[in-house]
Amino acid sequence: MTTPTMTTLAPLLDRLFDQDEAARGDLRAAFADVTDADRVRMMQSKTGYRDLYARLKDAPLAVSRETGNLLYMLARSSRARTIVEFGTSFGISALHLAAALRDNGGGRLITSEFEPSKAARARENLRDGGLADLVEIREGDALKTLSVDLPDQIDLVLLDGAKALYPDILDLVEDRLRLGAIIVADNADDSPDYLARVRAPGSGYMSTAFAEDVELSVRTG
Repeated sequence: MTTPTMTTLAPLLDRLFDQDEAARGDLRAAFADVTDADRVRMMQSKTGYRDLYARLKDAPLAVSRETGNLLYMLARSSRARTIVEFGTSFGISALHLAAALRDNGGGRLITSEFEPSKAARARENLRDGGLADLVEIREGDALKTLSVDLPDQIDLVLLDGAKALYPDILDLVEDRLRLGAIIVADNADDSPDYLARVRAPGSGYMSTAFAEDVELSVRTG
């Protein structure tokens, strides 16, 4: 039996998750001068998020181990071949998604990151994991980088960038989502407009809150 790619990735992922945990103290220090109200304002603003993420340019901002495993399982079980990700960071979620593509027999992951240093780290991690050939990292504003040259059909989308932009990113990919396509939105509670949209009756989605502030949606129409 072929060894699942996630098994071979385990040492790399353990190292990256350990680095993420070690960086939590620096993360708290980056916001020592920001009130909770201001943090929420920056998170939900379509302009203020730039200040927020500038403070986080050295932070991995990794999905949890559980969410990473969920991404792999969803991509595998849906036999995904084309995946779009908003928010690459250090590439931890991309490693899980690309591992699923490898085990599905191949495919393409398009992911977007506006911080050049993070894109460089993600490329290094994907090379270390032997998955770089499956992943295209587009640097810059995702509203531009994900507005062109997308696959005709998209099987899975991960939203894990600036929360205020979740509805805008959905606009870019929506016409290409196949019926049954899966959308995973991390920290979705920080994007109330997105939640209202995918949960609305007649929206064309079936959507439910999942563990760890994840919203899981399926394209139904």
